[in-house]
Amino acid sequence: VRLQTQPKPQPGQPPLYSGTFDCLRKTLVGEGIRGLYRGMAAPIVGVTPMFAVCFFGFGLGKRLQQRKPDDVLTYPQLFAAGMLSGVFTTVIMAPGERIKCLLQIQAATGETKYTGSLDCAKQLYREAGIRGVYKGTVLTLMRDVPASGMYFMTYEWLKNILTPEGKSVSDLSVPRILFAGGLAGIFNWAVAIPPDVLKSRFQTAPAGKYPNGFRDVLRELIREEGVASLYKGFTAVMIRAFPANAACFLGFEVAMKFLNWIAPNL
Repeated sequence: VRLQTQPKPQPGQPPLYSGTFDCLRKTLVGEGIRGLYRGMAAPIVGVTPMFAVCFFGFGLGKRLQQRKPDDVLTYPQLFAAGMLSGVFTTVIMAPGERIKCLLQIQAATGETKYTGSLDCAKQLYREAGIRGVYKGTVLTLMRDVPASGMYFMTYEWLKNILTPEGKSVSDLSVPRILFAGGLAGIFNWAVAIPPDVLKSRFQTAPAGKYPNGFRDVLRELIREEGVASLYKGFTAVMIRAFPANAACFLGFEVAMKFLNWIAPNL
């Protein structure tokens, strides 16, 4: 978020952060280890229901396209099911993303408008109502719908590739699940980064700066910083993407096996 929203430097001046590792160093020096977890409370509160809804949406998307429970879906159908999950998660994701971005930017600028996630949510609601809390929802949809389609389609594709001949996909080993989940995360973020940059800019901008929404953000970015600015934070995102999503899919597979064992008819 800090890389995505840093202001364009004045002529002859260096940028605030020269890259991911410079941002890491300056954050640690200026704020300590806690600076790396700024704005974490809002995503933590939403992460459990968000992933529950995400996987539920994917399962529902698959069932809606199956005539019989054992029908094998094509990859475009899996992509469509994944996109439905992105619609479901946006309702939970948008407010948390807005609060997280504001708190991270506040820390970088040294201002103290918000004392924490709850205070930030209260002030946003007081200033602009529910619209203020959900600012950036359209851009969150633009990020999560295609990215979630890519996420789940890639995971299912990799699971099929990694399954030995004559074996069942459900018998995949832990390392193979981790590899498939990690790569799915990378494919997900390869699609998600441009709208994520626009979302971060829009959600942290002063009220009224972008009256036409993401179109104004996109025009400003392209005009002032070029197309490459849509991939700001690429290194930071990719460093996180593999381990985070490998763990996510492993957790899901383990949870499903456990639930099928204790309640096979649920």
